[in-house]
Amino acid sequence: MRPLIILRPAPGAGRTADKAMAMGLAVRLCPLFAAEALAWTPPPAGDFDALLVTSAQTVRFGGAALQAYRALPAYAVGAATAEALRAAGFADPVAGDGDASAIAARIAADGRRALLHLSGEAVAPMDAGPLRVTRIPVYRMMPLPCDPLDLSGGVLLVHSAAAGTRLAEMLPENQRATCDVVAISPAALAACGSGWGSAQAADAPNDAAVLALARRLCE
Repeated sequence: MRPLIILRPAPGAGRTADKAMAMGLAVRLCPLFAAEALAWTPPPAGDFDALLVTSAQTVRFGGAALQAYRALPAYAVGAATAEALRAAGFADPVAGDGDASAIAARIAADGRRALLHLSGEAVAPMDAGPLRVTRIPVYRMMPLPCDPLDLSGGVLLVHSAAAGTRLAEMLPENQRATCDVVAISPAALAACGSGWGSAQAADAPNDAAVLALARRLCE
């Protein structure tokens, strides 16, 4: 069995690894980044009529100041982020099932207009439509060392465009043929570049879809 190499940072890497091992896959962790908190000044909750969180890392690193926004309608880009919000005391966050633009469209359709977006330092592009967005980064991703030899022959899980870009920087195109790439989205896939043994995007931006695709390549 070929190794499944998980490139995402903790704590998400651990969740993905647990699911993969439950499927009987041989898992190797090689995180390309680690998250660290940024100092931030929380704006008044009364200036907004909704909160958007596009990463569970935001909940992890937002700190006690995040509690000031518990009365706002909360929206999450996906189920894992919504679960992190619930664990932090947000009663009923709305979970999207696509990208940031999709959840922004949902927020606008619900009649919200003044949106506080707490995020990482780097974010994917978002079509905000009629929303007036105040984005505040509360964490950033710092590169970690990873020996390219540790990736050879594996099925590589790419959970973000940033990870795809770093992967492409680490492995020259003439050293990629022994690896297969499974990306969580078309944007993450595009960032990986060409020259891989195979490169595919999952049909939905979640671990279940990514692992179902990777499993066929590992066995």
